[in-house]
Amino acid sequence: MSPDGSYRAGSVPWALGGTVIALVAALGAVAVYAFGVALADVHPLLAIAVNVIAVVGVAPTVWRWRCTPVVRWVLAGAVVGVALGWIALLVYLVVG
Repeated sequence: MSPDGSYRAGSVPWALGGTVIALVAALGAVAVYAFGVALADVHPLLAIAVNVIAVVGVAPTVWRWRCTPVVRWVLAGAVVGVALGWIALLVYLVVG
């Protein structure tokens, strides 16, 4: 970071970005898992269908925003969180 508080070209705040990714991933994973479990209690295919429809609907926006300096950290965390939530939900559906 330069003395005036702005970032130079090529300067990437990895520590702050990693923190944002971790927090958003944790919140996203919990949200996807909790919502998926609630839907799976109604019907397992409903949980799968709603999750797939949500991701397909959000994917074009995520793809367009992937290079925006601050938003890219949030999007990376959201992608990781959704993946972790899906894995936890899959384990819940298979084991539980």
